Amino acid sequence: MYGLGCAHRAQGLNARKAPGQDATAALATIGACSVVEDASVPQSSRSTPARRATLAALLVLAAGACAPVWAQSQKEAQKKLETVRKELKSIAAERRDLEGKRGEASRKLRAADEQVGQSSRQLTQTQTALRKEEAALAQLQDKRAQMQQRLSGQRAELEQLLRAAYMAGSNAPLKVLLSQDSVADANRAMVYHRYVQGDVAGKIAALTGQLQELQTLEREIQARRAALQDAHKRQQTQVVQLQRDRSAQAQLVAQLDERYEDRSDRAQELGRDAKALETLLANLRAAAARAEAERRAAAERARREQAAREAAAREQAAKDRAEAKAEGRPPPPPRKVAPPPPVVASAPALKVGGLSWPTSGNLLARFGGQLPDGRTSQGVLIGAPVGSTVSAVADGTVVFSEWMTGYGMILIIDHGNGYMSLYAHNEALLRDAGAVVKKGDPIAKVGSSGGWGTPALYFELRKGGSPVDPGAWLQRR
Repeated sequence: MYGLGCAHRAQGLNARKAPGQDATAALATIGACSVVEDASVPQSSRSTPARRATLAALLVLAAGACAPVWAQSQKEAQKKLETVRKELKSIAAERRDLEGKRGEASRKLRAADEQVGQSSRQLTQTQTALRKEEAALAQLQDKRAQMQQRLSGQRAELEQLLRAAYMAGSNAPLKVLLSQDSVADANRAMVYHRYVQGDVAGKIAALTGQLQELQTLEREIQARRAALQDAHKRQQTQVVQLQRDRSAQAQLVAQLDERYEDRSDRAQELGRDAKALETLLANLRAAAARAEAERRAAAERARREQAAREAAAREQAAKDRAEAKAEGRPPPPPRKVAPPPPVVASAPALKVGGLSWPTSGNLLARFGGQLPDGRTSQGVLIGAPVGSTVSAVADGTVVFSEWMTGYGMILIIDHGNGYMSLYAHNEALLRDAGAVVKKGDPIAKVGSSGGWGTPALYFELRKGGSPVDPGAWLQRR
């Protein structure tokens, strides 16, 4: 008999195969069925039409027995593929949604940081104006006290003069005139009497006018001080509320950051932030180099123009002397050459150990250490209370002063000769781009802008675009 063993083997294979197994097993079974024959059948009897028909029927039966394995495996593979596709699509949609939310939260955080910075700057300006008004009021009060002291010293004399004038009454001039022995004495007495009365009246009027003027100024200053105090209170309340809003927005950004499943995405984002900063610094260095080249070119042009003017002046002087000699007259005085225009000198190079610290506080991260967001520190992180003053470490020009992703409210100073200092995560920026600052000038307020977790100043020092360890350049403390 043909194919009986094959059919049984095919059924056994179907029984042993687990659902979802690869369909090649079914194909192998069908192929095996096509060549397996019963060993008891003679060789000469294997080619008759009847036997060929029987073999074909057995092959059809075997294929029918193997078909469920192929169909089931294909169906399960397709199902798994659809599941993976749906999962990938869901992950992509979730990441797009997360990126959109984080971008919106970052924009709101930037707006909150800028509002806090602006309000803090206005608060600082109001405090400065209030201190000036307090000083002006104190000066007026001191002046009033001095005038009152002088008035007290003259009070006895004034009281006596007023009492004498009162006792004399309206007939005082006649009494003075009749009480004298001679006409000359009477005239002198009348003149003196009028002088005393005029002097008393003048003193009273002058002191009264000065006191009234002081009182008017004092009331005006008190009114301005009261208005400034009200503005100061409102600004303080506004800063507190903005700081709360900023904290809530920073918390939202932090929560969105935590939802990043793949840490490499965060690393790529930090890399983009660092790349953006490097690009900015490269552009600033290029601008500084162009400015220095223009300064040198201007100095060279000024030198050449001055040399040309001096040569022309010498040539003209020689010509004038020759003409004067030919005409027999004395030579004219030499013509004055206008001095060259002043040329701005290049900035002196920074000295190791000569830079002042940008702010006072605890050193949270050193050069080469790890920052709270996982980045390697290319500067130092100084923890300090919110609102602490940030000062310029050396003379220079502010070349960047605004918000930047990853660094918050950031300010960069160009010190010349390829040196730049960077101050990041401030609450407020007190100087704008283009401002010239001196060593120790206040330039910002410590904060936690840019989603920073704790109030701190991130400070970098760069030479030719490369970060250097600030510890070697800052003064020992």
